[in-house]
Amino acid sequence: MANSGETQKHRSPVNIISVDIGTTTISCHHLDQSGISVYQTSRKVELLHPQPGWVEIDPQVLWEQFVDVITEVLEASNLRAEDVTALGISTMRGTFITWDRQTGQPYHNFITWQDLRSHNYVESWNKSLTLKSLNVGSKFLHMISRQKKYLAGSVISFSTQHTSIRLHWLLKSRPELAKKADVGVLAFGTIDSWLVWKLTRGQLHVTDYSNASSTGMFDPFVMEWSSIMTSLLGVPLSILPRIVDTSGRICESHKDIFGAPIPVRSLVADQQAAVFGQCCFDVGDVNCTMGTGSFIDINTGSYPHASVAGLYPLVGWKIGGETVYLAEGNAAGCGTAMEWARQMGFYDDVSLTSDTAFSVDSSEGVYFVPAFNGLQAPINDDKACVSLMGIKSTTKRAHIVRAILESIAYRFTQLYETVVEETHIPLMSSIKVGGGISNNDFVLEIMSSLTCQTIDRPSQTDMSTLGAAFLAGLAAGVWKSRDELKAIRCSQALFQPKTSIRERFLKTFDEWKEALNRSKNWYKWE
Repeated sequence: MANSGETQKHRSPVNIISVDIGTTTISCHHLDQSGISVYQTSRKVELLHPQPGWVEIDPQVLWEQFVDVITEVLEASNLRAEDVTALGISTMRGTFITWDRQTGQPYHNFITWQDLRSHNYVESWNKSLTLKSLNVGSKFLHMISRQKKYLAGSVISFSTQHTSIRLHWLLKSRPELAKKADVGVLAFGTIDSWLVWKLTRGQLHVTDYSNASSTGMFDPFVMEWSSIMTSLLGVPLSILPRIVDTSGRICESHKDIFGAPIPVRSLVADQQAAVFGQCCFDVGDVNCTMGTGSFIDINTGSYPHASVAGLYPLVGWKIGGETVYLAEGNAAGCGTAMEWARQMGFYDDVSLTSDTAFSVDSSEGVYFVPAFNGLQAPINDDKACVSLMGIKSTTKRAHIVRAILESIAYRFTQLYETVVEETHIPLMSSIKVGGGISNNDFVLEIMSSLTCQTIDRPSQTDMSTLGAAFLAGLAAGVWKSRDELKAIRCSQALFQPKTSIRERFLKTFDEWKEALNRSKNWYKWE
């Protein structure tokens, strides 16, 4: 740190660059030692839809945008590359690519977590004798040993969101790639792996534990790639990246990219980054990120949670000898529902949707089910359809907007109830929230009252970026303790549960569940 300060006579000695690559936006911030964003910029992620249900990203475009946002932040802040104390990178999970180890050329576009091309494989695998045998065998082993890893195996099933099944589809549908994998030419990676490969000019093929645990090919109970899942799906272990700590001396960027090497000090998956940014460091701390999807994560400490309701046992972060686990549930279509509503003309300005919802006394019997990517835990139905029902001749636009916002609060409540019931971990503090939808007072008011918990909205808006910055700063020695980070994270608003609101919405919550039941098992995949 002393040397860093000496090279920056007229600037703050601490300059952390943090990049978050989300489903819709790439954000980049320059933060100082106080954790304040000095400058920020963003780019829209360009999603490609080459076929119905296929969702891709051009890897070269993504790389250029990544370099572009960092370059803009450096120039706007009058920084040179050598002035950067640390770079932190947060990335969306479940989006992957394969490339040639020798030439560095990708074999295809990124296949994103929203992509549905593997649905036939999901259907056949979930019905297969092989998977049923694995479930039954694991259940028997759990009865004998009571080990949690066998309980997790007893309920394994696949979803199109799982990286593992989409990679299986790729290797099956493109035999030439399977051959390249067998001879060690093909490399697999999520977005973080691709960026590090590009930053180091092909010298490093790595991922961190949080990203690895989100692929469906990682065993959190033994903290390594799962030989069972990879062999089951025909994925050679040789194509997978080496796993490194979430925070530490990960790599230095090649000097030619930004003019001098920049130290990369954190790699982290976006939801885990948000949990860290919200300072959910203790067992029982809960964070909910409300972006393209709604994700609820509870800190389960040093033990992974084995779920029977569809919660995922994830590595939150690994730093040296410390490993922190999370149990996660997600509702994938909530943010998508808001974007769809805007495109349909139900509102023009998202910041006014809360006022629109409050402008009517109720949704007047209108119910919306946000199943754009199926319904995840605790329903776990990838054949569910989006539905808008109960429309009458008296229905106004405000009723529909209110119904959509209510559905987001209801899906969160379902996830919250599942987390509480399954983990048996008492909540230690208020529920932290972040993401675009967390700015909606109407949604947070319902969430608080239905869960009987205080909802804490931070003054910072981009928690994944902040989490990646915190992790990078810790590795660089900018901050010495978690207490310093807690002092940086500030609350903007607290929403307290209200009995009157709870009593009013419990009935409509039950009626909404009936609408949800009617949306289940709608699609019949061929």
